[in-house]
Amino acid sequence: MNSAAQKLLEKLEKREAVIGILGLGYVGLPLAVVFARKNVRVIGFEKSGKKAKAVNDGKNYIGDIKPGELEAVTADGMLRATTDFSEIGKCDAVIICVPTPLDKFKKPDMSYIESACAEIGKYMKSGTFISLESTTYPTTTENLMRPIIERESGMKLDEDFWLCFSAERVDPGNKNYHTENTPKVVGGLGETAQKLGMAMYGLAITTLHPVSSPRVSEMVKILENTYRLVNISLVNELALLCGKMDISIWEVIEAAKTKPYGFQAFYPGPGIGGHCIPLDPFYLEYIAKNYNFDLTMINTAGNINNQMPHRMAVKISFALNKHKKPLNGSKILFLGAAYKPDIDDDRESPALLVIDEIAKKQADISYYDPFIPKIVTEHGREYTSLPMLTEEALADADCVVITTNHGVFDADFIVEHSRLIVDLRNAIKVKSPKVFKL
Repeated sequence: MNSAAQKLLEKLEKREAVIGILGLGYVGLPLAVVFARKNVRVIGFEKSGKKAKAVNDGKNYIGDIKPGELEAVTADGMLRATTDFSEIGKCDAVIICVPTPLDKFKKPDMSYIESACAEIGKYMKSGTFISLESTTYPTTTENLMRPIIERESGMKLDEDFWLCFSAERVDPGNKNYHTENTPKVVGGLGETAQKLGMAMYGLAITTLHPVSSPRVSEMVKILENTYRLVNISLVNELALLCGKMDISIWEVIEAAKTKPYGFQAFYPGPGIGGHCIPLDPFYLEYIAKNYNFDLTMINTAGNINNQMPHRMAVKISFALNKHKKPLNGSKILFLGAAYKPDIDDDRESPALLVIDEIAKKQADISYYDPFIPKIVTEHGREYTSLPMLTEEALADADCVVITTNHGVFDADFIVEHSRLIVDLRNAIKVKSPKVFKL
């Protein structure tokens, strides 16, 4: 460890280091608040002036941050936000928390990471530690980030700066696990980077798990979400088969759960949403092609998931036909636009995809979600949520479709006042001839 690294390590251990966080979204802002609460000075970097101002005013826009926490750390000066990226030069360590979407061909869009690395390289001082948290494919840290930062800064890895990968593990709405108490995997590029990474994250995160390299850490994140994609896609396919065989997939799962070993329950639905599961496995598929390797299981699981919105549209049409109604012209009320219960996040939400499928059939669509007042579907259709769920709204709909099982939804109320229900989330427990299950 050279003198610059030793100096940085000492600053971290004394909580004197300034940490910069690029991207103040679902990942970056909660992380910034955790560091600031632990008496570590944080500068948050945002291209959105609106977000930066909200942070500096103590106005929280992320549901997983407890009331008052953001206001407290901005009031005492431990956290501030800026749109001026030249202030990266004031930071001793920088954490990248930017989006990594897929394009329409499911190819990773690395432009956000590339832009972040260019800004860091342009402005950072010698002796800076850099960690990437954005989900990506293995080898990104060493083969993509390193060359950009070295080119832009004129500095050298292991002499002037150090690199690490430690993926975010954000689960919006989780009441038990949050940024601080979710174990964190840390993979530094070299021994010095690993020591610095463990020291930095140790200031804020309760449990750390070191691994031997960034590419191992990058693969860990992909494995976690591929595991979920494959298993959810499997149970979705079985749900479709059970429907044809007049078997309740929900009863099957509950029975299978009684086995105390060798089984973990996954549940079917209209598709898989969120910022991770529908996207992350395809990063691995992308890099695997560079090694002439086909990931057939990921591809198959992805295809099953992609077909679910269409399959759900068929189920809605089938239910209407049973009531002698065509889909064309019918009033369809969707309950829930978020990708999971009790959150305000509709990223990659299957509900929006089902709405698009139904809209193609010329149905009259409305929706209610107390967490999401407005939505824009993949095909650019815009809808505004009903202000509240009333008897009249339920009774007026030819079919009510439950796409998200929010805890605030009153199942008995919905059943009592609806004419026909298609329940895609097993929200309705009572048996009724007007309820069609996935």
